[in-house]
Amino acid sequence: MRVLDGIGALPDREREQGCVATVGVFDGVHLGHLAVLRKVIERADALQVRPVMVTFAGHPKSVLLGTAPPTITSLEHRLLLFERAGIDCTLVLPFNDQLRKLPADDFVRQILLEGLGLRELVFGFDSKFGKDRGGNPESLRPYARQLGFAITEVPPTRQAGRAVSSTFIREAVQVGDLPRASALLGRPCSLLGTVVPGAQRGRTLGFPTANLRLHHELRPPYGVYAAQLLRRGELLPAVVNIGKRPTFAAEDIQVEAHLLDFQGNLYGEVLEVFLLKRLRPEIAFANELALKEQIQIDINECRQVLSDPPAPTAAEFLSGSYCAD
Repeated sequence: MRVLDGIGALPDREREQGCVATVGVFDGVHLGHLAVLRKVIERADALQVRPVMVTFAGHPKSVLLGTAPPTITSLEHRLLLFERAGIDCTLVLPFNDQLRKLPADDFVRQILLEGLGLRELVFGFDSKFGKDRGGNPESLRPYARQLGFAITEVPPTRQAGRAVSSTFIREAVQVGDLPRASALLGRPCSLLGTVVPGAQRGRTLGFPTANLRLHHELRPPYGVYAAQLLRRGELLPAVVNIGKRPTFAAEDIQVEAHLLDFQGNLYGEVLEVFLLKRLRPEIAFANELALKEQIQIDINECRQVLSDPPAPTAAEFLSGSYCAD
């Protein structure tokens, strides 16, 4: 997938090819978002043009309200998920005060029509953009007829009678309801982070860990999780601890992954961590021996989680055909 940093990054020859596009943050890239992306791809195939996503660096609510909800997925994670969904090109716009003040019809003309060669604009459930969120299917239909582009609406994806939304996913993740979050996402709840140096206490205990600096803000409650790490297209089993390591009286929050049956240097690598099951809460142990004994128990339980039923393949994770129990 090609990523365009700002509207000036698109050459004229590609602009002339035209596109079907949608606009939004798409935090989480959940089932509702995926339905919109599938429609974008379907219509682009029918028109023989490019399927394009237009998203924002930074959450619009940060500019509009001065605060924003914790992000489920970072921009880097969203771009990865857009590519997996089949999007050909993503335009990333900085959401600043200038963009906030841009009326919806100017947004369509300057960015979508003149910038991307828009042929059809796809709206998801309750999707709006432009100044005062004035751009919606109803307000833009006269403009679309005048300028010659189509508008398509995608109905909401519902579960248990409610439209799937990023808000519900945040709630599920924050309380540790992984099955609910996975069902709404269409894939296991995952974290994306860069491996950074840590205190290396795990190594001294005989269980070396990869310490992850997360790219986004949302994480499940403190605890120990059975997980699979995606590295270079391969899934690696792991026990993941999220918390403050109370046995060592630490104060900073860490995400540490002990990879089973793995040896190698992971520093600087970006890993996606799929959380499958919470094994236990994080607790303080009387001494390092008690902690080592519990870590071995956690490893054995993690192996059991991954073997019954058999662990999913990378293709199952990436296609959304697997969800945590």
